[in-house]
Amino acid sequence: MSVLLTASRLIDSISEFIGKLSEFMVLFCCLISAGNAMVRYAFNYSSNGWLEIQWYLFAFVVVLGASHTLRKNEHVRVDLIYGSVSDKAKIWIDIVGLIVFLIPACLFLAILCWPFFLLAYQQGEVSANAGGLIRWPVKLMLFAGFALLTLQGISELIKRIAALTGSIEIDTKYEKPLQ
Repeated sequence: MSVLLTASRLIDSISEFIGKLSEFMVLFCCLISAGNAMVRYAFNYSSNGWLEIQWYLFAFVVVLGASHTLRKNEHVRVDLIYGSVSDKAKIWIDIVGLIVFLIPACLFLAILCWPFFLLAYQQGEVSANAGGLIRWPVKLMLFAGFALLTLQGISELIKRIAALTGSIEIDTKYEKPLQ
């Protein structure tokens, strides 16, 4: 179990790094958006490339930040059940959810995204908009996001199993969204 927990810590550190990178991407997206608006109104100049980089960065934040969100135990759950059961039952719900839903779905989607990216890369796909950007980086992020989420799901599974065996203690606290 200690080898698996070491692997889990490595995956967690990767997710944390990517999560921090995603936080900076939000800042870059805001700065680019503000700069683009100022240039457009001050100099009557605009570029589709600047608009597209904002979309790319936003996509990067969403798909890359998902593994960090899972690591922090902040993904949405079925609150009706999860909030009213014991810690051990929460761990079992997480284990079943990870094995039956999250890991297979993310693995399947990562496998589907790889040829989608590869074709765009091989063809040098570019946006149809004038001044648009190459498309393969954003398509690569789809694959990377699902692959990272799969890895983080495996890490969470390892931690849940270790918690059941008494090897570690995990925090099963989940705050219901306020809306």
